[in-house]
Amino acid sequence: MDELALIRLVEQIRSGECTPDEAVARLRRLPFADLGFARVDHHRMLRQGMPEAVYGQGKTAEQCSRIVGELLAPSTGPHATSTGPHAGGPVILTRADSGQLERVLADHPDGTVTVTGRATGADQVRGELATVAWREAAPRPARVLVVTAGTSDLPVARECTATLGALGLPHVLLPDCGVAGVHRLLASADELAEADAVVVVAGMEGALASLVGGVTPAPVVAVPTSTGYGAGLEGVTALLAMHASCASGVTVVGIDNGFGAACAVARILP
Repeated sequence: MDELALIRLVEQIRSGECTPDEAVARLRRLPFADLGFARVDHHRMLRQGMPEAVYGQGKTAEQCSRIVGELLAPSTGPHATSTGPHAGGPVILTRADSGQLERVLADHPDGTVTVTGRATGADQVRGELATVAWREAAPRPARVLVVTAGTSDLPVARECTATLGALGLPHVLLPDCGVAGVHRLLASADELAEADAVVVVAGMEGALASLVGGVTPAPVVAVPTSTGYGAGLEGVTALLAMHASCASGVTVVGIDNGFGAACAVARILP
């Protein structure tokens, strides 16, 4: 449920299109629906303005499909539509493996699939992972840049861009702009100056976040990745470096958390 869905329901009660009993039936499962193995939060859009997302890793294919189905389900009753109390916000499944993806798309075929790539570091997973979005939000008047230090950071960046798209945030991906070849980043100086927000995805020593934070006036959200050699400590070095950045006001999310970076941008932008 989001604010528009709640207002719509109140207007239907006022007009007589929906009786009070029908409204109660449509609201009965708020604020969550108990599936036995999961309590699906239908109230999050109304409470936070952000949808609940489904994190695929560790779940069975059936669990993923049932949770997605519950989030997509229209309300019950004679006036139920795809814009009922359970609708109104995007539905996002992250880090889905091939088995989960096959099952979920068979049951809910309208999802937009973004193959993000292989997980790395502490999240070792064999095979391709994907982010799937249903019922994407309408585009918002904003422009987000997602900048990666290297090509190896693209799986995390793709998770970020897929989430941004689901949340209605237009974005441009600038890959392979690491500090070892700083001229590659500076070639996009105009885009950095005009962006409404910038997400920096970097492993190794994580220095790109400080550099970007020093050349753009936009909010910067930094994502450390587990890309790098031994002293990178599977992303810990980049994480600490980004937290210690001399560029003031840089926001840092967890290691490999492209989804969280996109959500941070969505909260920051009006």
